[in-house]
Amino acid sequence: MIARLWPVAGIVGENGAFYFSYDREKRVMRQKFFATAEERRKNRFRLDVLRQDILAKVPGAGIASDQLYREADLAIDFCEDVPALPEDQVQLILDMFKEAGAVAKLSSIHVNGWFGNYDKLSMSRIFAKDILGMDLDADRARIIFAGDRPNDGPMFEFFPNSCGVANVRDFEPGSFAPPAFVAPSEGGAGFVEIAERILSARPVPAREAAHV
Repeated sequence: MIARLWPVAGIVGENGAFYFSYDREKRVMRQKFFATAEERRKNRFRLDVLRQDILAKVPGAGIASDQLYREADLAIDFCEDVPALPEDQVQLILDMFKEAGAVAKLSSIHVNGWFGNYDKLSMSRIFAKDILGMDLDADRARIIFAGDRPNDGPMFEFFPNSCGVANVRDFEPGSFAPPAFVAPSEGGAGFVEIAERILSARPVPAREAAHV
């Protein structure tokens, strides 16, 4: 829905599992997945097995309410729609993903796990080349990235002008690469602060300056 309805070039989803980009002239949704269809089928079976194991061994854990619409990962809810689990139980979920050979990342409400050697940065490189005609490595100093959680670590580390909303302070220091700048506020309010700071730093066009 974001790729189709929002005024954006596209989206990179599920920690880099895919990108979607809507061509409005041709009315076609362009999609690219990191894994093949067969690899995704096998990975989903492995995640389904892991899902049952986690629910059996971590009382109180739940499945994210949007799991039905996820293409490549498993999202375990530990505080969004279930009573908040203690830290040791959240850590147990992370450990179970890793013991099964999956990648696991912690967000503010879920533990997200998947099978595959990709992250947001690897798919963003592909998206930038395919859709934007950009080379992220060459152009990274021109790009602002904003994030809010540990799974944004590869992006924080890669982009010199990376920004985080205040939520990033909730996670253990040293567990991921931090952003270069952290906004005072959390969530959407923090993103607005980042945007306002960028806009305020832009030079005033000459014709506007003449009226100041």
